[in-house]
Amino acid sequence: MTSVHTSAQEQAGRVAARPGAPGGPPEPPERPIAWSMLSRALSVPLILGLVCFLPAVIAAQPGSGVRDAAYWLQLVLTCYAGARLATMILSTRRRLLQGVFWMFVYIAMGVAPFAQVVIGQTPTPMVGPRQDLVTAISMILVGCAAYDLGALLASRRPLRRRAPSARGSGQGPARAHRVRLRLLVLLAFAASAFYVMKLGGPAVFFSSRQEINETVAASGVVTEGSNVGSAFIKGFGQVPALLALLFYTRRLATSRRARRTPSTVLVWVALAMLNLVVNNPISNARYWFLTVLMAFVFTAFPSSAAFYRTVLATGVVGALVVFPYADKFRYEEGGERPVQSASVFDPLVTKDYDQMVMFANTISWVDTRGHTYGRQLTGSALFFVPRAVWSGKPEDTGVRVGQWMGLRMTNLSAPLWTEFWVDLGPAGMVGGLALIGYASARTDRRYALAVTRAGPGSGSVLAIAAPLIAGYTFILLRGPLLQAVGKLAIAALCLVLITTFREQRAARRR
Repeated sequence: MTSVHTSAQEQAGRVAARPGAPGGPPEPPERPIAWSMLSRALSVPLILGLVCFLPAVIAAQPGSGVRDAAYWLQLVLTCYAGARLATMILSTRRRLLQGVFWMFVYIAMGVAPFAQVVIGQTPTPMVGPRQDLVTAISMILVGCAAYDLGALLASRRPLRRRAPSARGSGQGPARAHRVRLRLLVLLAFAASAFYVMKLGGPAVFFSSRQEINETVAASGVVTEGSNVGSAFIKGFGQVPALLALLFYTRRLATSRRARRTPSTVLVWVALAMLNLVVNNPISNARYWFLTVLMAFVFTAFPSSAAFYRTVLATGVVGALVVFPYADKFRYEEGGERPVQSASVFDPLVTKDYDQMVMFANTISWVDTRGHTYGRQLTGSALFFVPRAVWSGKPEDTGVRVGQWMGLRMTNLSAPLWTEFWVDLGPAGMVGGLALIGYASARTDRRYALAVTRAGPGSGSVLAIAAPLIAGYTFILLRGPLLQAVGKLAIAALCLVLITTFREQRAARRR
């Protein structure tokens, strides 16, 4: 006769087997039925728009471009990147770093260069043969495939989830130490105040980037041939303020108790006002403000699939229509460059998107002098060493190529593909992009766990670091790397100083 009663041991086993229970399997991600139906409805027009419609509209534009191998390879690259971007948008998982990567590739390496090939005009002159452009497009395609391969390998490897430790013992997920976070807030106010006073007061930050640069040059922190001093002042004046705001934003977004604590709200308001001064879009580069905006949005709405998809979808439109005109405050009124806008695609061939043609010029430059075998990447890693100490410190890759081209204006891009190509050649470029794809996919998966209910809560360091890196990805991918690593290193230093792996009594779920 079978007993109708279940033993206590069996009941405990059933509880442990439930998803999300201590010792049991992780809680499955939420998949709202309404959005699932909506994504299926949007999938066909989205894919057709990114992969077929927009490339077809560009191909129909009048121009003097030649439909040779470069044209067809660029079309393939545009469609490939569009398909991968559509996959990121429609994915049931929030792939933050991968989504931003494919958005950059689709815009800066796909749509914009394709418009340049069709119209027959480039933002920067191409000094080498046409074959170098064919090689550049081919290598971008190979690099994207390597990135996908690295991401695929990362998805096949299971994550080892670090369980929360017992109170006061062992190690748990990376969190922000409460006392050190307060010290970061104090550092943010002190460093930003010094930065503001060094430049002459808050009014300068609401004038133009040109006036900011002139003020920095006149402040005495810039020595001849070296920008290390100004980079440190600017970096510490902006990055700690942004990080402190992001941590307090996450605390308010995830903790009802924090929203009811006046001191926490007041600190957040003060940090927001501070960032409006030092990180506003008027006096800062568009790529940096894009970093600030994306990091804030993804921190304030970490688990919102709608915001994630909206950012990626509207980012394409913004990059094509709004971004080229967003440098209105770069110069004074008398020196502002006029924008020719006979076609919506004119800014793509006359302004910012020179990544593909600069890759072709870099290939021509390397053919004349050979690879540098790690010298450029070493210079980027040791960015903090002043040229007075290291007389042979390499210059920005974009600057060196621009000088070789004989250009007066050498503020040129050097996309990440270019940095790997200059130092390590094709094999190094493929390996580097594969490693980046692997790291991006692993970080995306850990970020998805960090912002779920089973994550480490409002103090999660990864919940802040991942959105910041995602926004900064545009700067890293555009290059030059030597200019990009400074603020990233300062952010990493701040995160290391405030990170702890020990459970804190106040970090219990509220």
